[in-house]
This record gives sequence, C-alpha cells and structure tokens, in this order.
Amino acid sequence: MKKIAVIALASAFAFGITGCGKKAAESAAGGKALNVMIEVEVESLDPQIATDGTSFEVIADFTDGLKQMKADGSVTDALCAGETVSADGLTYTFKIRSDANWSNGEPVTADDFVFGWQRAADPKTASEYAYMLSDIGQVKNAAAVEAGKMSVDQLGVKAIDAKTLEVQLEVPVSYFDQILYFPTFYPVNKAFFEKCGDSYATSAETTLSNGAFVLTEYQPAAVSFKLVKNEKYYDASRVKLTGLNYQVIKDSQQALLSYKNGDFDTILLAGDQVDQVKDDPEFKSVGAGYLWYIVPMMQKVPELANLNLRMAMTYALDRETIVKNVLKDGSIASFASVPNEFAYNAKGEDFTPNQTEFSDVCAFDKAKALDYYNKAKTELKKNSFTFEMIVDDTTIQQNVAAVIKEELESTLPGLTLNLRVEPKKQRVQDMQDGTFQIGLTRWGPDYADPMTYLGMWVTDNANNYGLWSNKEYDALLEKCTTGEFSQKLDERWSAMKQAQRIMMEDAVIFPLYQQANATLIKSNVTGIEFHPVALNRVFKDTIKQ
Repeated sequence: MKKIAVIALASAFAFGITGCGKKAAESAAGGKALNVMIEVEVESLDPQIATDGTSFEVIADFTDGLKQMKADGSVTDALCAGETVSADGLTYTFKIRSDANWSNGEPVTADDFVFGWQRAADPKTASEYAYMLSDIGQVKNAAAVEAGKMSVDQLGVKAIDAKTLEVQLEVPVSYFDQILYFPTFYPVNKAFFEKCGDSYATSAETTLSNGAFVLTEYQPAAVSFKLVKNEKYYDASRVKLTGLNYQVIKDSQQALLSYKNGDFDTILLAGDQVDQVKDDPEFKSVGAGYLWYIVPMMQKVPELANLNLRMAMTYALDRETIVKNVLKDGSIASFASVPNEFAYNAKGEDFTPNQTEFSDVCAFDKAKALDYYNKAKTELKKNSFTFEMIVDDTTIQQNVAAVIKEELESTLPGLTLNLRVEPKKQRVQDMQDGTFQIGLTRWGPDYADPMTYLGMWVTDNANNYGLWSNKEYDALLEKCTTGEFSQKLDERWSAMKQAQRIMMEDAVIFPLYQQANATLIKSNVTGIEFHPVALNRVFKDTIKQ
C-alpha cells in the first residue's frame, strides 16, 4: 500500500479527461482532499482482473456494485434500488437505481452488470476470481462457462430491461447479497470497454466511474495518483472529501517522517516505528482481516512434497517472536488456516475459537521440529536442503522473512533458506505461474464465511499456489457448496471444520499471523471505515476538517 510525498488538491478544481471519452467531475467547494499512504502499487484497476486488497480499495473508490458495506460491516444497497428473491432462493431480481450514471453521462444499466459478470466468467479473461461466480456465488452455468463448455451468454444473468437484472443460481446461497459488494461483481460499460480495447483500466482516461470519486491521474505501477469527488454520483451529498491523493511508501520510517511533515493524513506503520507512536492519540491498531502464511510448492519441489519436512518447518517457526518483536502492530500469531474472530455460525460460535485448536500439528516446538526433520532426512536420503522463498519488497515483509530464515536455519541444521525480494506484483505473478519454491503471502477474506479461506485449497483453484490436491478435502467442500450440506447449516459447519483439520494435518500452508494495521490518522480526519472483509478501507463518509 503506497509511497512518497503527496501534493494536496486545491479545494476546487477540475481535470478534463479525454481518451475514451470520460469526463472528470469537478471537486466540491469547501471540502478537502485526503492524502493516503499505501504500501504497494496497485496491480490492476480492472474489477474482473484485480486480485489484491490495494487494487480493490481503489476500484471501490470510483465504482459501485449492487451492494455496499455499512460502517458496521453489514450489507446495504448501492446501485440496487430494490430486490426480490424467489421462494426457492434460486432467482434474484434487482432493480437498478434510476439516478445511477457513469461519469461520461451514460446511465448504469442491467446490461453493464451482465457484461461485467460475463467477463469474469469468460475463460478468455482469465479472471482469478471467476470462482466467485461459480464456487462461491453458484451463479447458474458459471462453472460450465468458466470451463469453456458453455458460451458466456448462457451464464445465469440477464437484463430483463434497462434497469432490471435477473440472476439465477444453481443452489440457494445464504450469503449471496454479501458477495455483491466485491469488485468481481461490479458492472462494466461495454461500449466504453470496447472503445478502450487492451488499454482498458490502465489510465485515468481508460477508466469510467459510477462511484463516489473519479480517477484523474494514474499510470500502471504508479507511485502516486489522484481521484476527485464525482459530482454525478447518485449519493454525492454524502461525500464530503474533494478527493483522494494516494502515494506508495514501502519504508515505514519514511512514512512516519512524511506524516510528521504533514504530507499524509493517514499512514500504516510497523516495527520500531510503532514503538515511537503507540502512545500518540492519533495512533490506532485496526484488525485488517489478512492471514499471512507460507506456501510450500509441493508438486514441483520433491523435497517439499515430503510431509515430515513440511511439519519440521512449521514447528520451527516462532510466530510470537514475529508479531511481538518485528511487527509490533497488534497482529496476532496464527496457527490455523481460518482466522479466529472472523466467521460465526447461527449459534454465535467462532469457526476457529482459539489459536491452540491445531497445536498437535501446528505450533512452535523445536524438539518436534528436529524429530520431523530427522525423519525427513531419512526418507529423502539427504542431510541438507536449500530452498528459495519469494518475498514482497516492503521493509516489513523483508524483516519478517529475515526472522523466518533465521529460525528455520538455526532450528533445522543443514537447511538453507535464500530470500528473493520482488515487487508484490511480480511475487504474485510468480506464485500464480508456479515459478517458486516457497512463498510468503497473504489472503484477505472476500466475505464472512470460512469458505473464503478453505476454498483456496480445492484442487486446481487459482489460489492453490502449492498445487496441493486431496480428494477427501475436495469432496467435503463440494458437499458444502452444491451438495447435501449446502442448505444444512450445522452439517456444513462440521464438514468445513473437518476439511480444515485435513489441510492443517497435511501442512498445506504454514500460518504465521493475522494482520493488524498500525495506523496514524490526523486528528482532523474522521469517518474512515475499516473492514476486515473484502474492502479494507472505505472513504465515502470521511470528513477532513
């Protein structure tokens, strides 16, 4: 999330946007722009292509879907003006707001949603989040479309008229409304998209807004970019900021100095910088929802296919040291693949009630680590191992990786862990391509259900970077999505817990910590919403005095 010094927007100005025909809205008089630090560059502004939290935040700055999150995390209408659901739960009919328009003056229509969803499902798009329509949303025919077995026009979504959208599902989905604020489900204006061609969503001129702000300055991998208030937004009176100025800063100390110099209104910190400001009234630690973990490439690296070696590595990691001595931002050590205090059943029971549930397979225990290591050396007929771990180029993640390297090498004699530092976009690409041995990565929940984490480890899921495959696991999750447990909530809950036990016992990942964001926010700024799910920050109700 972000970088360098930011230039404040004037209280009233306008940018003329040409390119694909977009016109920027004028900023509102009397307000102020918010100067926001992010730690990494935006990877994509295409709602059907983006995969990271930073990109999702910015896309949601200038785009609305059918639904949005309220401050308390519940779901409310955005572009949806009305909704009906059939008695069998299989057909949703959405009325789209009559006053919803794109920033080029064209109305937002049901066809825009049809086109956006078809893009997501179309295998030609290669959307990593296509499974949100099929596996998660259970949109009719989505799986077949994504597999290339049906054409995109057979996807279960159609425009009844200009402002009426009908969606058909394979099975009822209790949380369907909840996933509709996720960018994969955002609309795309087809005529604008086709006019932009391959340049779509690569610049301010090739993006179109229907949301609270309009992008006015942006280039791929930009270290700074700007948005201004969208005066054509249907809820413009709600938005008090004149705009948003983003800047990428990867170094925590530089971020703090820039904040003290008045260049930022809000920043993220970690490590020693947190110690410097933890008593400042402008300091706040906010749960971010992300689970950081290590992925071993099991299919392409024979040694990492050995369970005893993976168990040795996960037992050698002192997660408490990482959160207390490196991060210092309120993050907590994690020993499970689904974070605690995240998903609850109808009885109010936490899916991961504590961090000791899997202590028999995931904990810090040097003796057990050595025992598993010795077994692995015997089985593999090797006394030494050398692996490479890819790591984001942020200071925080490099510091975390340095501790991981030290702990593995000191606890497991003969094991060498080399670090390859890359920009996040490249690191993600390498993991997607399978061109890595070990990866340090994270996952933020897309919706408040354990399946947002557990679904990643199904065979051939795009986020199953280690290429793990387990038929029993796959079968359990299928029962929870389209099978016999899909509408039996108690059985579904039990089956998902059983699935988590399977993947934890097989050390598919090495959980590290649940991220918290150590945040500084200027005292004259209020109303920044923080969410642990899908969109981590929302600025629609932010006020800067």
